[in-house]
Amino acid sequence: MIPSQAARKPRLAHEKGDMTSHRILIINDDGIEAPGIKLLEELAREISPDVWVVAPDEEKSGFSHSISMTIPIRVRKIDECHFAVRGTPTDCALLAIHDFLAETKPTVLLSGINRGANLAEDITYSGTAAAAMEGALLGVRAIALSQVFQIGGETQWATARKFAPDVLRRLLACNWQPGSFVNVNFPDCPPDKVTGVAVTTQDKRKPGCFRPVRRVDERGVPYYWIKLAYENGELQEGGDLLAIERNQVSITPMQMDLTAGDFRRYLSTQFG
Repeated sequence: MIPSQAARKPRLAHEKGDMTSHRILIINDDGIEAPGIKLLEELAREISPDVWVVAPDEEKSGFSHSISMTIPIRVRKIDECHFAVRGTPTDCALLAIHDFLAETKPTVLLSGINRGANLAEDITYSGTAAAAMEGALLGVRAIALSQVFQIGGETQWATARKFAPDVLRRLLACNWQPGSFVNVNFPDCPPDKVTGVAVTTQDKRKPGCFRPVRRVDERGVPYYWIKLAYENGELQEGGDLLAIERNQVSITPMQMDLTAGDFRRYLSTQFG
């Protein structure tokens, strides 16, 4: 299934710094009706008119880099450039790049804007990050964006609205390392309280941030919710957690090569 717009004559992407020639694919894990993805589409259209939205038809937070291998993936075409997918964020990236936009592939994949942090080990669970990972694997510049907030508190969308345009334009003007994506988090504060922008490393929290909570239903049968119980511990200089603590926008370059270099060198000595 290839929409008619995908059959247009290809343009030279971002030739001579002209960002209006980008073909932008937008995905998220909060669902196609989430306020964050609508904001991101608005911001993307300030960069280029060629914007496509392919997102889950319902929330898929915490689905990580999963793909639907044992069930069919149904798609609802909303209009020429909007598709609701009964699948995961990774499914959305695969369908968009290999099918919907197969004739003229996207030059940029934007994932988000997620309602909630994607910091430290969140990356390993995040559907938002997973869509960007799939873009990186398929050779598309990919950026994951998240607006940090506290459960029960107000989501500071105005902060993402103010700082995302400049962050996106500056990232898209950069040279891009193959097999990489960029993870951006906006701090949980009003725009006038943001203290700057920091290029960070992926930090780590104390173990046990996700905990099962046991409950019992009306028939006496136990069931469980997974509770977020973040414990940051000592914050490391240069890390994404400290940047957000300081009300900075955190920009973390990530790579798909998960090889543990030091451990590999050690194992090489043990296995000869």
